[in-house]
Amino acid sequence: MSQKSKILIQFDSDRHASVFDSVVAIDSGIDHLLTHANVKPEDIESLVHGAMFTRGPKDLCHTALFFGGNNVAATEELVRATKKCFFGNLRVSLLSDPNGSNTTAAAAVLCAQNETDLGGKNITILGGTGPVGQRIARLIGGVASAANPPASIRLGSRSLKKSEGVCDSLAELTGYKFSPSETSSDELTRESVQNADVVFAAGAAGIELMTEGWISNASTPAVAIDLNAVPPAGIFGVSVTDQGEKRNNTVCYGAIGVGGLKMKIHKQAIKNLFHTNDLTLETEETYRLGVELIK
Repeated sequence: MSQKSKILIQFDSDRHASVFDSVVAIDSGIDHLLTHANVKPEDIESLVHGAMFTRGPKDLCHTALFFGGNNVAATEELVRATKKCFFGNLRVSLLSDPNGSNTTAAAAVLCAQNETDLGGKNITILGGTGPVGQRIARLIGGVASAANPPASIRLGSRSLKKSEGVCDSLAELTGYKFSPSETSSDELTRESVQNADVVFAAGAAGIELMTEGWISNASTPAVAIDLNAVPPAGIFGVSVTDQGEKRNNTVCYGAIGVGGLKMKIHKQAIKNLFHTNDLTLETEETYRLGVELIK
């Protein structure tokens, strides 16, 4: 096999390509990074064909695509358009991680599994209808605990109707029956986490979802994973740097505590793109990569 330069092409639906994703890509050992911002589905065919037809079939493993952007739905549309451009073995590998949602969700679930078997547990996901929250639910209800499913997975949202809709969509996707939960007030939020063995906070940055008292009053062992890196914490009492610290009966992980594993998964995913030309890494595939990475 010839030694071609490793070229990663970054597609971003936002006005500017993500600096974070670009830095991670460079730190992952690629030779060249090409960034394209404000990409629309109608732009994809010519861009992807440019990646596919400039190198011979045996060298396609040296070109790969990364899909980022803050608008998760827009990024997923770009990925769908890209897959339509492939035919036969004429394709390149791709990683989709819009707003870091796939790598973050994978790392969060793996951190929880490091502390407890999720099978038979009661799990609450605050901010459960957002991109990361949905992926956490999807992983736990699907691949992460398929052999021994949780007793319940509650998806917290300020809108009960939205939670119900997401629960239905995820049930169709995974076969697991999720429980909708309204969290529009402190009282309703406390009801959502009542008797929870594991709580994830996956809401928007800088919004406190679980107020003072839950961790300090926990009477049974629990795991709290807060993915909010911007003050205030999503779960009161969890520090952003927590990585398995125990407070009262609760084992805590903060955004930076989870972020170390997230970054390892992200970098390894990029490296793996150049092992072959037919790899697709999305939600479940990224989680499985993380499982192998921590063995």
